[in-house]
Amino acid sequence: MIVTGPFSSGRQAPRSPRLPTPPSGWPIGSYATYEEAQRAVDYLADKEFEVQDVTIVGVDLMLVERVLGKLSWAKVLGTGAASGAWFGAFVGILLSLFDTTQGFSYIPLFVGLIAGVVFGAASAAMGYAFTRGRRDFSSASQLVAGRYDVLCQPRTAEKGRDLLARLAMGSHG
Repeated sequence: MIVTGPFSSGRQAPRSPRLPTPPSGWPIGSYATYEEAQRAVDYLADKEFEVQDVTIVGVDLMLVERVLGKLSWAKVLGTGAASGAWFGAFVGILLSLFDTTQGFSYIPLFVGLIAGVVFGAASAAMGYAFTRGRRDFSSASQLVAGRYDVLCQPRTAEKGRDLLARLAMGSHG
């Protein structure tokens, strides 16, 4: 029995499990970067290979956090105010559009902008104050793999391995 959500057609896509499952297939290539693995699968597709049999698997996963810079009260307040300004301006524009007075009024726009700056800076300040100096830097996190394996279903694995060997040797013919 297939259980579907309110926005699905009732049909389940082939090979798309609803729960996390380990990948299946035989390895036909291994690459240092995701871009190389993607290029290999694109090459297979260009050679009319059945790419629906292929899976790219990241192996040896790592969470990489790249530090972008030191945080200060000025940066925290400035970033919070800028973020709030964008949201406040958006709300102000919406309020201006639905204003029943004659013509376009800038008053809701300015009120939204000022309120956004105040609330954005205040919420950023509260969040930064709660860290109590334990995290005085900004960063961006990314999940990366040590290598990327291309797996293929057994019925077409040999053909896929041969095509990728040609790609590695440089003969694209």
